[in-house]
Amino acid sequence: MPETDRTNEPRPTERAGVTRRPELVVVGSLNTDLSARVSRHPRPGETVAGSPLSMTPGGKGANQAVAAARLGARVSIIGRVGDDNHAGELLRGLRDDNVDTTHVRTTPDTSTGTAMITVSDDGENSIVVSAAANDEVSGDDVRRAVDHIGSARVVSLVPEIPVAALHTAALIAREHATRVVLNLSPVIDVDDELLRLADPLIVNEHEARQLWRGPDGAAAEASTLAREVLRLGPRSVVVTRGAHGAVIATPEATTEIPAVPTEAVDTTGAGDAFAAALCWRLVEGDTMTTSARWAAHVSALTIGHHGSQPSYPAQEALSVPGFDE
Repeated sequence: MPETDRTNEPRPTERAGVTRRPELVVVGSLNTDLSARVSRHPRPGETVAGSPLSMTPGGKGANQAVAAARLGARVSIIGRVGDDNHAGELLRGLRDDNVDTTHVRTTPDTSTGTAMITVSDDGENSIVVSAAANDEVSGDDVRRAVDHIGSARVVSLVPEIPVAALHTAALIAREHATRVVLNLSPVIDVDDELLRLADPLIVNEHEARQLWRGPDGAAAEASTLAREVLRLGPRSVVVTRGAHGAVIATPEATTEIPAVPTEAVDTTGAGDAFAAALCWRLVEGDTMTTSARWAAHVSALTIGHHGSQPSYPAQEALSVPGFDE
């Protein structure tokens, strides 16, 4: 069981095993993933048999942090865990992947977030999330990490935590000229100021339709969705399309990113891998288009394996010549 942080003071960096300031700061959730495979997802009121339950580290924030760290970025994460045994496993896993956990706080008398996942034979997943400690992430938690956000090149904001924490992180990033990536999955209510700071805003097609709410949103093509979401205020938009790739919209152009053909085994965490790889390449100074092409490649590698974090590749696994524009 991890030490309970009753003083609410930041943990020393040495506990995270990190000696350099991060290039990428992720503000988001940390969960334990409880997963079972099923032949198909149950209908309402129906019970189906599943495989033995597996337990792996997860949470959209932790997933992005681990995926980016394995690709070679120096990463710090801001978030919360509970005071249970799951927290210790999550923190050890993050540190083993060289993610700085200095600003992960432990919330007393609270459980760590949990995601209950079923994966069907076609690789599609259904997820129910219990936020638990993730609901306690605050603006004060983020302000304590101003040194990390201020020194980073990119801060990635991931829902499943209170929007006030995301907004605080975005404002600090603006003060320090740190690029803000907002992965609005799931879609939550955010104010216009936060949207205007996103560069890019990342959503999938379903989430883009939720944001637009236009008369033809259900039937609109991805390129149209991306342009309409761009009109909401973000500096750029990336709409991910699963097996169909992605679309980038900027004030100057709309660009389609082809998917990398892969047989899907498990799509859990693929969107997090895409966002992480995009952030990694933006940290390295790539253009949005090149970054998204790398992200599509990394995402394709992950869906060929089971689980989210267990499926994320190391940089050495990537071999794609000709990505320079």
